[in-house]
Parts: sequence; structure tokens; C-alpha cells
Amino acid sequence: MAIRSRNKVSAKFEMSSMTDLVFLLLIFFMLITTLVVPNVNTLKLLLPNSNTAKPTENLTVSVGINENLEYFLDGKPIVFDQLEGSITSFITGKNDPVVVLHAAQSVPVEQVVKVMDIVNRLKVKMVLATNPEK
Repeated sequence: MAIRSRNKVSAKFEMSSMTDLVFLLLIFFMLITTLVVPNVNTLKLLLPNSNTAKPTENLTVSVGINENLEYFLDGKPIVFDQLEGSITSFITGKNDPVVVLHAAQSVPVEQVVKVMDIVNRLKVKMVLATNPEK
């Protein structure tokens, strides 16, 4: 007499929970990769910190742009076309010179980027001066 069990083992494999996990992982990696990709064409800037020491005065040059789009080098008016040559003559023979850029709030970003481009071409460190938060 053959004894039969009432519980039959099913050979089916349920994939519904596995596909849910795969889709969740796919969405996760798609979102993360869009956030992680760096922009290669950015300018590297040293942003000021309130608790860091100021660079020594003989190694810094100050470039200013006022609301009227007038340029100043160490407080003296200068034409934009002469700015690159003046910065070049300042940095020759100095170790780790720093350019400090003071720009008024109303100055268009294009004008600030022009100065950043000059400093980037000269391979000099640059700091964008800001007012401390109150």
C-alpha cells in the first residue's frame, strides 16, 4: 500500500519579489550616477573661510570690480586689457601668489568669470572675497 502525502512540493519559482528588487536597484543607481558625475570644465577656486589665516601681504594682489564695471588692481584703476599683464608682472618670482577678487553684488557674473579665466590661465590661486554672514 502506497502512502501519499497531502503536501505537494511545487517546482515553481516565484520571481515577483526578485523583479521588484531589481527595479528598485536600477532606479537607485540611475539617480546616484546623475549626482556623482563631476563637471570637468569647472574652475577650481579657493573659497574664503572665516577661521583661516590671511595669506601674507607680499604674496597677494587684490583685483576689484565695482558697480560701474571699473577694474582696480590693489586699489588703483586699471583697464581690463592691461589686467593680465599687470598680474603676470606681479606674480613673477613669487612662490604661491594669491589673487583676491573683490566684486560688488550687482556685477554680472560674466565680468567675474573673465577675471577668473585670466587667473586660471596664469595658473595662480584665487580667492573670491565675501562679507561674513551676520
